[in-house]
Amino acid sequence: MDDWVKVCAEDELLPGEFKVVWDDDTAIAVYNLEGNLYAIEDVCTHDGGELTGGEICGFEVECPRHGAKFDVRTGEVTQAPATEPVASFPVRVEDGVIYTRDDRN
Repeated sequence: MDDWVKVCAEDELLPGEFKVVWDDDTAIAVYNLEGNLYAIEDVCTHDGGELTGGEICGFEVECPRHGAKFDVRTGEVTQAPATEPVASFPVRVEDGVIYTRDDRN
């Protein structure tokens, strides 16, 4: 687990909630949606602002500033004004602890 970043204990992230952790200079938002864990970069590709705090509907998160929407499962854009997807990251649970990492490097 050398390059994995601890998010929290599994029982601290309930369905419908999210937590943000940092892997070096990358903010990663980890979401628990319907009991499944997903991680995406916490940045709107439209304007560079944070996605967290935006409304979550189903598997989409809406940017709180301009309304772009992204699929939390894949990072794909589902509504403009954004045109580029956000990065998605692996999530794993080990011994009741959630981990993620920026695996682009």
